[in-house]
Amino acid sequence: MELRALWTVIVRRWPLVVAPFAVAALLALAAYTLAGALPGSIRGLLFAAFPQPAPSGYSTAMRYAIGQPPEEVGSAFFEDPRYKAWLTSEYIANGLADWVRTGSFAMAVGEELRAAGVAIDAGQLQGHIAADNQRSLLVVYIQNWPDAEQLKAIAEAATRVLQTRNREVFPQVGSGAVVTPLDPVTVSVAPPGLSSRLNLPLRLGLALIAGVALAFLVDYLDPTVRNRAELAALGLEVLGEIPKSRRAASGRG
Repeated sequence: MELRALWTVIVRRWPLVVAPFAVAALLALAAYTLAGALPGSIRGLLFAAFPQPAPSGYSTAMRYAIGQPPEEVGSAFFEDPRYKAWLTSEYIANGLADWVRTGSFAMAVGEELRAAGVAIDAGQLQGHIAADNQRSLLVVYIQNWPDAEQLKAIAEAATRVLQTRNREVFPQVGSGAVVTPLDPVTVSVAPPGLSSRLNLPLRLGLALIAGVALAFLVDYLDPTVRNRAELAALGLEVLGEIPKSRRAASGRG
């Protein structure tokens, strides 16, 4: 079938095309705006058909400046201790970022939390903690945590671990690197996941596809003959064709 013929079917059966889409749109509107005023059973059915996107959790990002105090230089050769301290701080920031991604860091944070009266498993923590660094700056991300208060406690515990226990992992820093938080802990709501955001458009798209399929099915089952081409397709010879009158074409006006 040519594309023009397909388009003709869609135009001729447009109410069937639009009907499933309109019903789906109305149900979605009811699920998102009127669900609270509906009976529980109806509300459950609406949420089953159009689940509302829920936030995937809470997230925070913490920036730290990493420093290393310059050492006294006793060599006869000139060496700028400040340059060496800057360079060392970059290496330390890179090492701390690698440490934050490990189970060792998650265990240390878990120990700090337990000392503060918050019991969270280290294995659960590790999957939510990430890190990055650029020169002497370290950024720690804690993502998609389900509880905002717990997330704040985790962030504070992570800061304490970075400040007080970095020399346990990197003894070469001597007395310890100086880790200075640059931002207060700010908890934000993480956006819904991609699948949740695409849920409604996909369902409306499926309703539109169902409407198009319904239109083609009804047109296929309809025995009405509308033009010369359809008669010829049935193997019947067309002897003549009576054109529409002007009155019929103009709607009997």
